[in-house]
Amino acid sequence: GMFGMGLLWLTFLNIFVGIFLAFVVFGKRTLIIGRKIGANTFPEFLGKVYDSTFIRKFAATIILCAMPLYAAAVMIGAARFLESTLNMNYTMAVIIFAVIVAAYVMTGGIKGVFYTDAFQGSIMFIGMLILLFFTYNLLGGVSQAHNALTNLNQIIPASLAEKGHLGWTSMPAFGSEYWWVLVSTLVLGVGIGVLAQPQLIVRYLTVKGPKELNRAVVVGGIFIIAMTGIAFVVGALTNVYFYGATGKIALLAAVDPVSGKPNIDLIIPMYINMALPPWFTYIFMLTLLSAAMSTLSGQFHSIGTSLGHDLSRRASLLINRASILVALVVTVWLSFVLPPGIVAIATAIFFGICAATFLPAYAAALYWKRATRPAAIASMVTGFGSSLLLIAFVHAKEASALGLSQLLFGRATLLGFPWTVVDPIVISLPLAALVMMAVSLVTAPATSHSPAAVLTETKKARHAVNEG
Repeated sequence: GMFGMGLLWLTFLNIFVGIFLAFVVFGKRTLIIGRKIGANTFPEFLGKVYDSTFIRKFAATIILCAMPLYAAAVMIGAARFLESTLNMNYTMAVIIFAVIVAAYVMTGGIKGVFYTDAFQGSIMFIGMLILLFFTYNLLGGVSQAHNALTNLNQIIPASLAEKGHLGWTSMPAFGSEYWWVLVSTLVLGVGIGVLAQPQLIVRYLTVKGPKELNRAVVVGGIFIIAMTGIAFVVGALTNVYFYGATGKIALLAAVDPVSGKPNIDLIIPMYINMALPPWFTYIFMLTLLSAAMSTLSGQFHSIGTSLGHDLSRRASLLINRASILVALVVTVWLSFVLPPGIVAIATAIFFGICAATFLPAYAAALYWKRATRPAAIASMVTGFGSSLLLIAFVHAKEASALGLSQLLFGRATLLGFPWTVVDPIVISLPLAALVMMAVSLVTAPATSHSPAAVLTETKKARHAVNEG
């Protein structure tokens, strides 16, 4: 609704990186090696490959501390829609939604997550197709809708134009503030970060065999187009509807009833409630809640296993359930204290931290025999540490909100434009990868469960998995 069709580049990356590369290049190898070493979680996978308790616990700690931010973003999106659709108090919406998700994750475990994902995915697919049909029908057809969106370029507010906004059917001006936000934070941050998502990687470890992953590429590609592709197209087209109905673009029309300020998180809930038939409002509510519940269930399971399985020496079903409950309480608390318009930003922050921290060590564990334990530790610490420093002292949106740079150095950010709008992943991920390669080349590979020892058995393991 704010950046327009340029966000479809994220759909492309979601399909190419998040589906094809993730399943074919990363997924199969993870499945084979994971079965060989007996790993059940992502931290355990890294810890066993590099034969390092520190790596396992460090990865689990990051998941435990950072993932509630992403979970809160998802919960806020769902609760805001419940609030506007059912005229429900926001606090009550958060609590009810959290209790429902926790109930089946705590009782059903990973199998409960899988079964509910399949059912929720079907609802999401149907609901998004109906949303696309109604939107184009409402706006007079595909050509008329897109032409009207292009014509809105003439009324771009000055506050957006000065940041590089060129319209909802164009990319922002190259090198402008909005260009960096769109490309580095939303497209690259989320599009690349998906490769290192712990709650997704654990799925590879539970798949029956490589054939299932091959089938998932086709299904996943179609599903991603229907989810993100439709969402981004409809989100941009809401500007046409809101301008016709209120004389304002979507961002300015979506005003928080409490604060009276524009809130980007309210664009889609307001559009659904104002523009579409009442019966579809409830169908889309099920669609959005299914998407949120599908994501949250995987997140809570990952957080629970990180605390109960990877950090605790006395892992048990009771500890895992208690860990999920702790994660739930933290997520609910964050849902109340995070500022408006946080959904997309919080998502990008978590994806970026995961990519910078995990991706170099994860990729090396799968494909590079020369990778070493010290290199993996150095890379993960570098990726995580540099991400936090850039978030706290350079990237303007977070640095200004945290106030650490202002407190310690008397200025909102330590660096000026464009670094204030360049996402930390652009710096932290290459830096972590460079450290991974450099330290590996100057340290000796360990024996036992090092990548070298594991990868020499890959052909045998692959044959065993295919036969099994």
